[in-house]
Amino acid sequence: MGLFDRLRGDGDPRVAFLGIDGVPYSLVADNPDVFPNLTEIAETGTAGPIDSIVPPESSACWPALTTGRNPGAAGVYGFQDREVGSYDTYVPNRSNVRADRVWDRVEAADRNATVMNVPVTFPPQRNVQRMVSGFLCPTLDKATYPDEMRDYLSGIDYRLDVNAKLGHRDDRTAFFENADETLDGRHEAFDHYVAADDWDLFFGVFMTTDRVNHFAFRDYEHDGPFREEFLDFYRRVDKYVGSLWRSMPDDVTTIVASDHGFTTLEYEVNCNRWLQEQSWLAYEGDDHESLGDIAAESRAYSFIPGRFYVNLEGREPRGGVPEDEYEETVAELKAMLQEFEGPDGRPVADRVVERTEAFRGDHDDIAPDLVVVPNEGFDLKSGFGEKDRVFESDGARNGMHTFHNATLITDDPDVGVGDDVDLLDLAPTMLDLMDVDYSRASVDGGSLVGARN
Repeated sequence: MGLFDRLRGDGDPRVAFLGIDGVPYSLVADNPDVFPNLTEIAETGTAGPIDSIVPPESSACWPALTTGRNPGAAGVYGFQDREVGSYDTYVPNRSNVRADRVWDRVEAADRNATVMNVPVTFPPQRNVQRMVSGFLCPTLDKATYPDEMRDYLSGIDYRLDVNAKLGHRDDRTAFFENADETLDGRHEAFDHYVAADDWDLFFGVFMTTDRVNHFAFRDYEHDGPFREEFLDFYRRVDKYVGSLWRSMPDDVTTIVASDHGFTTLEYEVNCNRWLQEQSWLAYEGDDHESLGDIAAESRAYSFIPGRFYVNLEGREPRGGVPEDEYEETVAELKAMLQEFEGPDGRPVADRVVERTEAFRGDHDDIAPDLVVVPNEGFDLKSGFGEKDRVFESDGARNGMHTFHNATLITDDPDVGVGDDVDLLDLAPTMLDLMDVDYSRASVDGGSLVGARN
């Protein structure tokens, strides 16, 4: 901390949140030799697996985690959302997050927040002490507040994200080198601002973990050629998290958490191709590549990951399903999805969630009608270009997100990690730890402070 912060003695409790995107709790628990620091943090406080949200996709997860609201209230459902009453789509950014983030509440309480590399925070806010935007931010030039932060980050070769193109090479050596360098820069920046800023909430996310998992999780689980590089990368992650943890003053509670779990990818599932084969989706011409190309006779379409929308009359511009057939259509599609099997005979869906089960709030008008939470191994894709087959294997990408088995580790033993904990509980937990008042009705989750395992 800065000199003023070390001397202020105002007694306000503080929180440092260190995000490790996509790290499954089992990876940490099964490898204490790789994660000695995370293991020590867990032994100091509490730890365990938690659930993600529906759908478990980073663009939806981080707004939910940082607001404590489900996507119906937070307003973001995935990497691609659609405009109300239109087939136009957009990539959500900060302006699409419609609920207060935890740092908004901290700043409203006349406290300070430093926010670094959190997905879906571009463009950066100017009502916080400091922010550098994270995932889906185009360039560093416009990613920082205050502006002079950009000069420091440029000087240390800070990278907004790893070069994922390197992961598609047969030899992923350069990919791991790039991942290590990206991680190094992230830690250097976090370490610098943890010490330099007078913050009450430090919120920083290591995104590179998700990238490495996408390209090497099979190597880890099935003893592949890059297993040692995978584990060496995570030794580096653990070293950096441990270093940051040990630098925290005594009045800081540290939370380390991920937004979803991970497992080995077996099949990519082209959901819109499947809908075509079931005669539920048609296009206006042979040259199609976007949602706007679907034909009026289409009954449904899909967005990643596993979001299914009825092409409803009065809601979609060329809706082919009458409103009085909506419930029947949803039920029929749900039954089809529950019976959908992969090439190995396993069901693709672990469960099929209806919109009213997962989404509620002022912004649920673009919510999917159904969401498939897949069984492990099936990664649900949904482009609108021509696909030759329903099931494919990318080869390079060999890891996929899971709804279960996200990570929560904290050095506070009064934070309980039980069976029903999910991402929505983290924002109210942070606010309680910081003694920041909030209305219980303004969050969907519940504080874990004082809860027992």
